[in-house]
Amino acid sequence: VLDGVGRILAVHCDPKVEVGRIGLRIGPITSACDRLEVSLDGPGGHTARPHMTTDLVTAAAKVITEVPALLARRVDARSGLAVTWGRVESGHACNVIPQHAELSATVRCLDLPAWREAPDLVHAAVDEIATLHRAKSEINYIRGVPPVVNEASSAELLRDAMIARRGASAVEDTEQSLGGEDFSWYLERVPGAMARLGVRKVGDTTRRDLHAGDFDVDEGSIAVGVELFTAAVLLDRNA
Repeated sequence: VLDGVGRILAVHCDPKVEVGRIGLRIGPITSACDRLEVSLDGPGGHTARPHMTTDLVTAAAKVITEVPALLARRVDARSGLAVTWGRVESGHACNVIPQHAELSATVRCLDLPAWREAPDLVHAAVDEIATLHRAKSEINYIRGVPPVVNEASSAELLRDAMIARRGASAVEDTEQSLGGEDFSWYLERVPGAMARLGVRKVGDTTRRDLHAGDFDVDEGSIAVGVELFTAAVLLDRNA
């Protein structure tokens, strides 16, 4: 599909940026993002006698709190490797130590070296903590996406196109996000860049975030995106 493609450009909506503007940076603009699923098992038992079994809920709690702390000491802190748990399920009664627990998390990091190391590091950390608490662990590490890394000339093309259409004030610097984006896979094959497309309504001071229930978009941003891409294509052809 990408044979013969010389450059690839993208935008991603950003509610922090006002409509009519874009956020841009050269280099990494998003982070790597993977998924982690952990199953813990033990014989179960009565909460009156946790010493006679595997206290599985405590083991799960230790995995939740200690895996991120352990990883922070096994990679360069500048990599931003972070595990954040989004789902925890175990047990059905207050006086029964369960036999099974399931945990799910996202694993995010800022750079490619840490992303490549992450599966082995996470496996080792979970196994180490589960074993310490006499729980059997099973880990499913699901690769997601690497960081989106904006190629310099493509990012400058987007910057020049936006300035040509709307002036220098229409472009602002943006930070690397810890969010993940599958546009990164295209950039493994073709040079390109992604900009943050402003979608916040002019004058709206409410803090909104992507995926939040109150997320709102100024639909005028669609025309701005089309204008940006059109200007970029024309600039690139005339270069």
